Order: sequence, then C-alpha cells, then structure tokens
Amino acid sequence: MLWQAISAVRDVGRLHDIASILIRYGFGDLVRRMGLANVLERTGRALRWNNAEEFAHLPPPARVRRALEELGPTFVKLGQVLATRVDLFEPEWIAEFGKLQDSAPAAPWADICLQLAEDLGAPPEEIFAAFDSEPLAAASIAQVHRARLDDGSEVVVKVRRPGIRPIIEADLRWLSRLAELAEAESPELRSFHPREVVRQFTQSLRRELDFAGECRNAERIAENFTGYADPDSPAVLHDGEQGAPVQSPAIIVIPHVYWEWSGERVCVQQFIEGIPGRKLAAVDQAGLNRKILARRGARAVLKTIVEDGFFHADPHPGNVFYLPGNRIAFIDFGMVGRLTEERRNQLILLLLGLVKHEPQRVADVMLDWTGDAAVDEDGLMLEIQAFVDQYHGVALKQLKLGAMLSDLVAILRQHRLALPTDLSLLVKAFVTLEGMGRELDPDFDMAGEAMPLLEQVLRARYTPVAIVRRGWRTAGEVLALMAGLPRDLSRLLRAARRGRLEMHIDVTHLKHVGNQLDSAANRLVVGIVIAALIIGSSIVMTVPGGPTLLGLPFFGLLGYLGAAVGGVWLLLSIWKSNRANRE
Repeated sequence: MLWQAISAVRDVGRLHDIASILIRYGFGDLVRRMGLANVLERTGRALRWNNAEEFAHLPPPARVRRALEELGPTFVKLGQVLATRVDLFEPEWIAEFGKLQDSAPAAPWADICLQLAEDLGAPPEEIFAAFDSEPLAAASIAQVHRARLDDGSEVVVKVRRPGIRPIIEADLRWLSRLAELAEAESPELRSFHPREVVRQFTQSLRRELDFAGECRNAERIAENFTGYADPDSPAVLHDGEQGAPVQSPAIIVIPHVYWEWSGERVCVQQFIEGIPGRKLAAVDQAGLNRKILARRGARAVLKTIVEDGFFHADPHPGNVFYLPGNRIAFIDFGMVGRLTEERRNQLILLLLGLVKHEPQRVADVMLDWTGDAAVDEDGLMLEIQAFVDQYHGVALKQLKLGAMLSDLVAILRQHRLALPTDLSLLVKAFVTLEGMGRELDPDFDMAGEAMPLLEQVLRARYTPVAIVRRGWRTAGEVLALMAGLPRDLSRLLRAARRGRLEMHIDVTHLKHVGNQLDSAANRLVVGIVIAALIIGSSIVMTVPGGPTLLGLPFFGLLGYLGAAVGGVWLLLSIWKSNRANRE
C-alpha cells in the first residue's frame, strides 16, 4: 500500500503539507482513501480537519488549479504539463490548467549571490562588469537577472532557486507512488497510464532543472536555423557569433550561450532587446508588420516540427520577442519536443488528410497512434470520417488546424484512449502557435502556411536520393541481422544442449485461473488448520492440570484465540475475493 511506501522520514514533512492543502480545497475524502491521514497519525503529525472544505463551492477544475498553485513548483509544472493533455481532460480542465502561472516571489539576494559564487568560482560582481540584483522575472524554479560582460555585451543570468531540488525530488517520489496506487486501484484511471504520465513528467522536470541541458537545446535549435531564410526573403546567416549584437539580419534569432559561466544551476545567455509577444500595441507603435510576423513565426515553428523533429514545446507569447525588421526571437528552451522520423511522417499524413479532406488517411494515422489499446476500430473510424467530412468544401483559409487537431483528440478521449506523450506536446504546440498567429493577424491562415511545407517534405521523401538512402539503410540492417544469425543460432543450440533452453507462454486467462486455484488452496489449508485448532483445543480443555487463565486451561484458550484469528482472516479473504470478482 501507499502508506507503507511513504512512511520514510524524509517525505513525512512534505506529505503533511500536501495533505493539509488537499483537505483545505475539499479533497479530504481523497486523502483518507489514499491512507495519508493514517500515515501522519502514525508519525505523530495530526491533521486539522476543521474548515476542510473552505473552497468546496468552487468548480472542481478551479479547486484543482488553486490547490496545484499552493502545492508549489512541482505541482505547478505538473498542471502545465496536464494542460497539454487534451486527450485526457475536457476543455474546461485544459482552460483552468492553462491559467497556472509559473511565478513566485524572488529568492533572497544573499542566497542567490552565495550560490552564484559557488557556480561561477567568484562573486558575480567580480565576473560581470555590472550585475542587477533585482530580478527581471522570478518563477518557481529559477529567476533571471540582467548583467553586462567586460566587453559590453548585455546578458541575462538565469539562476536556479537555492534548495529547490530536494523539494522537487520529494514531490516526484510522492507523485510516483500516487500513480502506482491509481493504476492498481482504479480501472478507470488505468487506461490513462498514470505511471507513464508521471514518468514522462519526472524526466521532463529533471531536464528542466538542468540548465546546461536547456543551453544545449538552444544551441541545437540555433544550428537548425543556420542559413535559414523565409521563402519571401533573401537568405541570411544565423546570429551565432560570440558576443555578436542582436542587430543581426537573421530572421529567427536564438540567444547565444556563454558556456564559460553556464552549468547545471546557472545559465548565461545573450540579452534579447525586443518587444515581448504579449505587447501587441507596442508592435504597432514600432511599425512592425503583424501579418509578416505571424507568417514567419508559423513557418519557423512548423520547420522545427516537420523537418527537424526537435521543437520548442511551449511557444507562448512570453517566450517570443519581436525585433526590428520583422524578425522573431525565441527564448526559454527548458521544454522541447522530440519526434522520430516515423512520427513526423504520420503527422504529415494526418495534416494533409485534414487539409485535403481525406478521412481514411486521418483515421489510419489516429488508429496507429492509439497503439495496442483496446478500441472499437469500426466506431472510431466512423466518427473520424464523419468529423473530416464535415469540413468538405470549406475554404482552406477558414480551417482552424489547431482546433481541428483538438477536436480529433477529443474523439479519442471519448473512446478512453490516450495519446503518446510526444504527440500531446505537439498538439498543444500547434494550438498555441495558431492562437498566437490569429492574435497577430485575425486573417492568419495556418493551414495555408502549413500546406507548402508539408507537401515539400513529403515530396522530399520520395526523391531518388531519399529512396536510395532508405534502401541502403534497410539493406545494412538486413545484412547486420544475417551476419549475426550464425552466432545467435550457435548460442541457441548451446543453450539447448546444456538444458538451459526455456520457453515461457503467458496465457492471461489461464494465469488468472491458476491464481484463483492457488488462493482457494490457501484458504482450504487455513480452514483445515482452524478445524484442527478447535478440535485440539477442545481436547486440551478436558485434560486436568497445566497452567490456567481465568480458571480455564491456558493452552486451550490460546488455541481458540488462534482459531478465531484464522477464521476472521478467512472470512475477510473470501469477502475481498467476491468483491474483486464483482468488479
């Protein structure tokens, strides 16, 4: 059970905080069913149950969001990740999770300065020509300060909050155990793979804690944009030279990383002087062209998705700056998405199927995405075909590609099917991207921008060079398999001669029958032992002599007590077995 796993002393304090917050927001019953109240009582930490449902009048999505905010950085990040799972939650939940703001009061400057001195090898005032102790922004995991190098380059210094990792690790352990309980005890939640969701979230959050990884992500995306030119503009070079100012002709700007001062807990990057993505009025005042910005931003993100398979997974307005010359800068690469070549091919076929109104193509891809999950294929196929058919004859510029993807995923949700994690990030990125484009330009045509690139990538897959390259790769894999075949056969025969060759056949229903027989045999043995104890104790009660208790033979009473305990266990076992069979 969960309470046995989390009784470790290192997590009890944090567990008390979590349980208290859940109770305050009206989730006391959840705390009881999870056994958390029993844990804290066993460790001497009592919960105050009065005013437990102070916020119970709020709708469930709002209560969950408020609780996540108060639970701290790990749970805020979890809520932000859940906001990408349009395949798991209804729109009202997604909208509420989307309100989670990753902001927090600034950490004390003394603590930040001490940690910076450890990471930089000297106090910040000795490393930088100027350093502003007042942060530009403060979030749950890190805060950002502005500084200037000796050569005059303006930089931002992103610092991880001191002492945040132990808190997050304790929360991750708790989340992992909760997911195990949910998957073991709730058949409804089991279909959503809670352990897999938590595992992916854990990996994502740990990567986000490593600022060196974020810097590598930025450099990889910058490299992918080297030499990139917008189809409507002349070719340009990427701004990647050390200390280069921002006024580069590059259309897409990724801040340069200063590795000599960057590491796991601190990241020093080029300062981007531009208009934040949320300040659209300033865009107009600066004389920038909103239509060009929307088109260039969409094309850039689509390129990273369908061509590179490595994309910014959170391209919201807070991570985008608009620069003179209608250029765009992206920042904050802590959350990135990765797509295999197979996934990219599936995505291209899906989007082309949506845009060209080919329901069979869309349905085939969606069925591939459901994996091995049990699904009514005929019913799902009919719903997808009906969905795509309703857009037949609709003009291309009137299609909302992000909304169409969200609606498709909603169909999967109705069938209790979950998308793989990499695809949930992708759908969220598409929805966010189209929303930003329409904020810049109400007439923004996402489908029209995507079509040329999709067709170009699809054609590139079937050029003679690409076909030959795939053929050589496949031939190499076949030759490698054939080369290793004699060795594998030799090992197989050697194991057979030594009697170590084993075959395992796992028949699910047969295994269940075996477990039932084993359980029945155990109960039968316990029943025989109980009967023997009763008979033996009855004989002992008639024999004079020996120790007594309350005037009765002690060993006889002991036998009866053992029989009573065994009988209670036997009755509980039968009751639980019958209850499990009914469920």
